[in-house]
Amino acid sequence: MTSECSIVTVEHQPTVVVKAKVPFAEIPQAQRAARAKIDAGLPALYTGALGRTLTRWLPPSGGALDMEMGTIVTRRIEARGEIVPSELPAGRAAHTVMVGPFDGMGAAWQTLFEWCQAEKLKPAGINWEVYGPTPSDPAKQETYLYALLS
Repeated sequence: MTSECSIVTVEHQPTVVVKAKVPFAEIPQAQRAARAKIDAGLPALYTGALGRTLTRWLPPSGGALDMEMGTIVTRRIEARGEIVPSELPAGRAAHTVMVGPFDGMGAAWQTLFEWCQAEKLKPAGINWEVYGPTPSDPAKQETYLYALLS
């Protein structure tokens, strides 16, 4: 289930990520692998307080997404192997909240992009999702979707 869409102002946030170009069919495995690398590497990095996990992505090309899978942090880090610094941008963004299991993500993004089109808003091509706490019931999982606007 997707909540109503709206325009929000977002602040710049530093992130720690693993970057990858991922074919659609491999997204769940790539997410798990990247999160394992981040979890293993974080204790050796001074990131400040940890925020929620996220995935930042660009529009698909060649059946794959350029993805950054990681965690919001309070300070930038130096790259260490595959774990690199990045950021979530500041600006105006189209936003919605998806409640439910991750297999509904495609439909939630479609809803957000269709809303942008109906409102005559132009996405800038930088999109991200921030994951709420993982409940014991996947039907209650909250995922916050953002599409930066031009």
